[in-house]
Amino acid sequence: MQHLFTPTGEAALAAALQRKPLLAFDFDGTLAPIVARPESARISRGVSARLMALNAHLPVAIVTGRTVADVRARLDFNPTYVIGNHGAEEEGGAAEGVPPASELALLREALRGRSEALEALGVTVEDKRLSIALHYRLSRQREHALATIHELLAPLAAELHVFAGKMVVNVSPANAPDKADAVHALVARCGASCAVFAGDDVNDEPVFESAPADWLTVRVGRDDPHSRARYFLDGPNEVALMLEHMLSLLLSEPRLRG
Repeated sequence: MQHLFTPTGEAALAAALQRKPLLAFDFDGTLAPIVARPESARISRGVSARLMALNAHLPVAIVTGRTVADVRARLDFNPTYVIGNHGAEEEGGAAEGVPPASELALLREALRGRSEALEALGVTVEDKRLSIALHYRLSRQREHALATIHELLAPLAAELHVFAGKMVVNVSPANAPDKADAVHALVARCGASCAVFAGDDVNDEPVFESAPADWLTVRVGRDDPHSRARYFLDGPNEVALMLEHMLSLLLSEPRLRG
């Protein structure tokens, strides 16, 4: 990876915008800073205003682990698309091909049986119907909390897709779509020739890995030297700068405008 704000990165961004791409973004850690409590996450007015302005020229998608309703309530504009539950939820319900939520029933039962132990360890269970998130950021015994989570999940591993996040363990049905499935489907749906995608976490890597050579992929943070993203930024503040740079390119080049 190299920093996006280099001559090579800026040339790649300009070239991608000339092709009228889908602009797709993760939410937490990308558009909004990571916070101790997920319910406190917000995007700044400046980021919201830039996204709204971009959406007047190009399709903008938010592709998030949150539910669609949750992230919609945190936006001050209406993007073209909101995809939730790590790719499994579209506006109005589950995405095509999503296994029934009942596939998580055994996990829900196991969580009820260990609820007191999890609570004592500071683990918060977030049931998003199509996926479940086990947050341990607030735990004072994070290693113990994480070990307990994996112990609980082990007997169910064959039926589930378990993937890490930043102080969270995410669980979805084994055959549920992921963010890569979602972004590729959106590119086809809106007729874009390519995509610009920015994300910061493990569940964004499938997009980076599957992106064709003419997509622009950006990892927010340099904490994973093995990331398959082509470029990186150092945090949500630099994402705001990227959005501003996109707008500048669009407004300065008439052929880039929608």
